Amino acid sequence: MKRRDFITLIGGAAAWPLAARAQQGMRLPRLGVLIPFAEGDAEAQSEIAAFRQALEQLGWRDGRNLAIEYRWAGGDSSRIRAYAKELVALAPDAIFCRTTPVTAAFAQETRTIPIVFVNVSDPVGAGFAASIARPGGNITGFTNVQESLGGKWVELLKELDPRISRIGVLFGPTTSPGRGMFYRRLIEDAARSIAVETIAAPVEGSAEIETAVAAFAQASGAGLIVQPDVTTTDHRTLILRLAAQHRLPAVCPFRFFVAEGGLASYGIDVVDLYRRAAGYVDRILKGEKPGDLPVQAPVKFELAINLKTATALGLTVPDKLLAIADEVIE
Repeated sequence: MKRRDFITLIGGAAAWPLAARAQQGMRLPRLGVLIPFAEGDAEAQSEIAAFRQALEQLGWRDGRNLAIEYRWAGGDSSRIRAYAKELVALAPDAIFCRTTPVTAAFAQETRTIPIVFVNVSDPVGAGFAASIARPGGNITGFTNVQESLGGKWVELLKELDPRISRIGVLFGPTTSPGRGMFYRRLIEDAARSIAVETIAAPVEGSAEIETAVAAFAQASGAGLIVQPDVTTTDHRTLILRLAAQHRLPAVCPFRFFVAEGGLASYGIDVVDLYRRAAGYVDRILKGEKPGDLPVQAPVKFELAINLKTATALGLTVPDKLLAIADEVIE
């Protein structure tokens, strides 16, 4: 072998591990994101945009120093499970997800990959965390409820329409915490205190929603509370249309229901949770353990009222509600 060839060979061999290390060094941290709604859902997109913006403010840019893998389940439970399995197989450095059923799907797939959730109502009861202060495992995040929430919904509905004597509680049994009982307990306790009857209305899809709302609207003094879960949020356009059609006063869980024609809502600022969750993702990507990060409660709540819808229902919104509303749509 010629000396020049030998030197070239040795030099090339020495470069191999350097090249390999360079390639390894180029691997970006990977974040898996699973949203239970359709990719075309405008509200879901605005929430994700806020999450991305918060990450960028913390120095993380998709495609530059972070690779984000998105999946959108379109309200389909089977897709949620399939996408959870698919994302875990990619071995991301962290996972970000929304709602109880999505978090549950990931919890079944991995006990090691860090998971940050938003909009989970009962993380301890669902088995995601050992306690609020010290979750202890690979899951932490941001809840979307406080004990007074059910009472606020009942109170708001009664103030908007004092004639209310029966409240239908609409929820998806497979997508709502405790198969609907977590929120129903809060609502029923509050309604009982003012002698108002509550009727559970579990629904799985469009046909059941139409049947349930139509049946409930037959009685006088009826109102509707829409629980926050994947089913009701995914079918909100239909629910709002039916409430208007049957002239049912309805209180909803999120501001964007009212922006799309609902009568009123009281609930968390979802965008705020997404922004705060970016902070937890940042800390985990920098080495902190999710089990050491306490589950956080919501800090921002919103009251929204649609005066146009109220007028269509023949309701006069009390001045005191208008004075304290965060958003009034005319």
